[in-house]
Amino acid sequence: MASNDDLRRQHTHDIELGATDALQKHLTRHVVPPKPVSERKLRFEHARPRILREMVGEATGVFFYVFPGIASVASFTLATTNPVAIGEGGTPGIGVPIFGSLFQIGWAFAIGIAFAIITCAQVSGGHFNPAITLCFAIWQGFPWRKVPHYIFAQIFGAFMAGLILMGCYWPEIQAAKANDLAAHGTVHFNGGVASILCTYPNPNQTNQGFLFFQEFFVDSFIGIVLWACLDPANPFMTATAAPWAIGLAYAVMVWGFAGNSISTNLARDLGTRIVAAIFFGGEAFSVNNGYSWISILVNVPATIFATGYYEAVIRDSLVAVHKGERHYEGGDAGVRQLVRTLTKDQEVAGAMAAVGNEKPDDQYNEVRYRGNENGTNGNIHGNGAVEAVSKGRDWA
Repeated sequence: MASNDDLRRQHTHDIELGATDALQKHLTRHVVPPKPVSERKLRFEHARPRILREMVGEATGVFFYVFPGIASVASFTLATTNPVAIGEGGTPGIGVPIFGSLFQIGWAFAIGIAFAIITCAQVSGGHFNPAITLCFAIWQGFPWRKVPHYIFAQIFGAFMAGLILMGCYWPEIQAAKANDLAAHGTVHFNGGVASILCTYPNPNQTNQGFLFFQEFFVDSFIGIVLWACLDPANPFMTATAAPWAIGLAYAVMVWGFAGNSISTNLARDLGTRIVAAIFFGGEAFSVNNGYSWISILVNVPATIFATGYYEAVIRDSLVAVHKGERHYEGGDAGVRQLVRTLTKDQEVAGAMAAVGNEKPDDQYNEVRYRGNENGTNGNIHGNGAVEAVSKGRDWA
């Protein structure tokens, strides 16, 4: 005789456990519940070392971002820039030309980044870039002791992506390698088979100053957009939109500059460049007057510059404190006193401007405190909210 649970699963309006579990809040029909979580499972999950989980999360996230990206580059290279794409007697060879474009490559990296954030950010925070890890340590208090672990995991994730791609495309890559060697004597050039894995400059790009300038500002653009997406005070960004916005920031730079050679990520370039060195020789690091140092390292100072610019010019921490997303080091009462002081300074500035017949750019004419004035709450939110009403910019 079937159990009651088995009979319940036969109800016409029940939906079996699966992807529908994530949609249960949006469905009116009943979704069959999963089996209860066992004590054994909970104990196992609790016993896992946190740093190991975070490192695996970073490595997996970088893999999710790099693997579809370089696979897209592989289809582009093998379908458009190598004679192996044509075949003998003009017959179709390997590669599908419809999948061979920078537009396709941009989307592959963008969607890969979004999937990486959705899949792994819940475990590690979703850095996926050594430069971003360093910026979190510099500006947001990320523990410095974890920085080497994260960077190693990120490079390892890209390395595994390159290694697995070589296995997936091995026959085609070997055929393309033979053609490159016969035609050019090397595979280390932009459009060569080694460029599937890592970045090389175009033949006419011999001035490393221009290459540095380009890489620096491409990475700075991405850094500012990324930091804005992660700013809790940004009213235009939600948690569900952030992965796609960050991915699109990479995509637009690919569409604009990939034809001119960009890297954007130390882990993405170094991890796959090591694979290129293993299969195609050490020229992967030394060719083009050592261009590899630009593709590997420039994104670090560029991203620090970009995030520093955001912190200095755009960041409004008091809004984040008001929302409860950040905590002021002086506590609830301390932030109230700070707002009083800042408001008083604005009033003095306004009076001085009035004497000079000038209208101040940012005049605060009223500050209202609502809720509990003794500051018993742990943050400025709810009962301890601070509201500034102004003619110009609002504090909260």
